[in-house]
Amino acid sequence: MSLLHILFGLMMMGTASLAQAGGEILAFAVVSEVPKDKARISAKVSLNDIVSDMKLLASETILNNLIWKKLEICHAMKMEGYKVAEGFQIVSVHVIDAGMLPMSLQSFAGDCLIKKAIEIAPMVD
Repeated sequence: MSLLHILFGLMMMGTASLAQAGGEILAFAVVSEVPKDKARISAKVSLNDIVSDMKLLASETILNNLIWKKLEICHAMKMEGYKVAEGFQIVSVHVIDAGMLPMSLQSFAGDCLIKKAIEIAPMVD
């Protein structure tokens, strides 16, 4: 095993234990509808490689984040937070490239981007 593989494994173990130490869960998501209410975003969310439709619940801190204010349909995210009855309560969020999503979400992200290009983009003009 190469040194790079060992370092990557250690890094991933450290990330997992940091996320679990505070009780937060690592999740990935793709915005599935045009956001109307930035405090409750509809998304396909992958928790432990199981995909489901959920509402992403943003705290005041997240709502004030410039990236969150610019959130659009098909945006891909890596998040930490808590699964609650209403959806997924976000503690931290990073917008990522769709290629960095788990395989369970990549096909949805690709289909979403194609649909956005065909249906939504022509209306922008």
